[in-house]
Amino acid sequence: MDTKMSVLCLLLCLGFVSCVYENINGAFKYYNSNVQKTCRGKYCGRMPGNSTCRACPRGYSPDMTSLCVQCNSSPTFYDWLYLGFMSLTSLVLHWSFIDFVSRPKRGVLLLHLSALVESVLAAVITLLLCEPVGSFEVRSCPVNQFSDWYSMFFNPTQDYYNTDYCTQEIVYPLYSMVMIYYVFSLVFMMLFRPILSYRLQGCQGQKSIYAALYFLPILILIHAVLAGVIYYAFPYVVVVVSVITSACHLATEENQVMKDLIKQNVTNIRNLTILLSHWALHAYGIIAITQLVQPAYQAPLVALVPFPTIFYILTVKFTDPAMVYPFSTITLQGA
Repeated sequence: MDTKMSVLCLLLCLGFVSCVYENINGAFKYYNSNVQKTCRGKYCGRMPGNSTCRACPRGYSPDMTSLCVQCNSSPTFYDWLYLGFMSLTSLVLHWSFIDFVSRPKRGVLLLHLSALVESVLAAVITLLLCEPVGSFEVRSCPVNQFSDWYSMFFNPTQDYYNTDYCTQEIVYPLYSMVMIYYVFSLVFMMLFRPILSYRLQGCQGQKSIYAALYFLPILILIHAVLAGVIYYAFPYVVVVVSVITSACHLATEENQVMKDLIKQNVTNIRNLTILLSHWALHAYGIIAITQLVQPAYQAPLVALVPFPTIFYILTVKFTDPAMVYPFSTITLQGA
């Protein structure tokens, strides 16, 4: 009887030990497969079947388990507005310099048209080169936070000495698309604008070409350093700058009288075009801020776009723009 009890107790002990071992072994496997395989760096990842933590290939981003997953999302409405802002920036600068440094002749319209064609061609080529290549569809990674734009600052360091470099384009392809667009914009400008400028009397478009050779590289540098800041701040920048430049444009008019201001900005094609362009940019900023999440409530805000201009005209008798007028675009043209 004692022998049977001893054997039974031994079997129970073995069963208990086996159960504990299975639980410990299962917990160890879970820890080994989930915890240990999570990479140190915030933006480091590994491809399936590979245990090395490094930067994911272009077009991939690490998920919560540090596994590199292909980006299959599409750019959001706000992403497209950001890309549109970056492209409009160079186009507006082209038009501004053409207007400032060229004599007011009919040939100037060809320079404006050339700048528009160059920008459109650059945008089309950029879209066609993005994945999937040859299509106007764009495959992208979602932007989740500000740090996604600056993965270079999140490279993990082992023992304060060895650094794992996991720098990559987490916001693919929003960062590289702008670079490609500016490069193609510069290429097309050098192909078309010099020929058109040579055809015009006095090569009056050459100064605008020289200006573009400066501001396009500057735009590339600014984008390389401040892309993340611009992504979140551009709607407010557009609204503020459009109001300021609209007021500056009105202040450069010679006759600072309400009736004359209205007449000059309605009957003069150039002034009317500039004014409508400011309104369009102001509306663009409002749409970017609201993203029209609730169109029924937010769309009417666009009707407030002319308000800064109306406010300036109504209060012009209380202003003194004499310090601005000597630097009007009229004196700059024909230089």
